[in-house]
Amino acid sequence: MPYLSLAQVEAVARRAHAGQTDKAGRPYAEHLQAVAEGVRARGGDDEQIAAAWLHDAIEDGALPESWLAEAELPRRVKEIVLALTKRPGEDLQRYADRILAVPGARLVKEADLAHNADPGRLAVLDEAVRARLTAKYAHVRRLLGITPD
Repeated sequence: MPYLSLAQVEAVARRAHAGQTDKAGRPYAEHLQAVAEGVRARGGDDEQIAAAWLHDAIEDGALPESWLAEAELPRRVKEIVLALTKRPGEDLQRYADRILAVPGARLVKEADLAHNADPGRLAVLDEAVRARLTAKYAHVRRLLGITPD
C-alpha cells in the first residue's frame, strides 16, 4: 500500500483545519506549517514532518481518530500523532510520559512548543492568557527535558 506523500499529508491537514484560527486569530495552517518547518530544521525525518502537519488534528477535532487509524500512513506517523494528542482532563505528566515513550514524538513536540512560545505570537494575547500559556509551555518543556530555543 503506498503511503500518502508529504504534500498529500499537508493538503489533508490544511483542509481539515480550514477555517480554524489559533489563539492569536491567525489561520491555523500557519501553525502547522511552522511546526513542520521546525521539525525539518531540527533534523526530523519525513515521518516526523508528516506527524507535525497532523499533530493537532485529532485533539482539535479536525479529523476523527478513525481517519488516522485508516489513513495510508506509516505506523510511526500514527503513533507520533496519537502520542501528541492530549486527552481531555489529562495530567501533563502523563501526557509528557507518553510523548517520551514514542520514538520521534519529542522532537515534534519541541517544534510545536517553540512555535507556541514564540514571543511574536504571544505578544498579541492579553496578559493573563500570555502568562498562563508561557507557564504551561515552560512546564511541558521541563517535563520533556527540552531547553528553550
